[in-house]
Amino acid sequence: MELYHDIDLQDCPLCHGPGLIEEEEGWCLYVACLDCGCRTAELPFSSPEERLAAAKQVASLWNMGKVIHSGAVGD
Repeated sequence: MELYHDIDLQDCPLCHGPGLIEEEEGWCLYVACLDCGCRTAELPFSSPEERLAAAKQVASLWNMGKVIHSGAVGD
């Protein structure tokens, strides 16, 4: 079973597309929008417990609308 299966992600705060928890080479997690590409900050982890805590934290950031978007306004 996927580690993040029980973590609820709302739709993208910018475009309302789907979000996905991404893992960067086993050291950090972030949530990214599959449509517009906005994302949360990367949160590092170094153990399985920290990995789960980081997943919950990036989901919380995402659900609060705290995202980074590198495109122009309206993209």
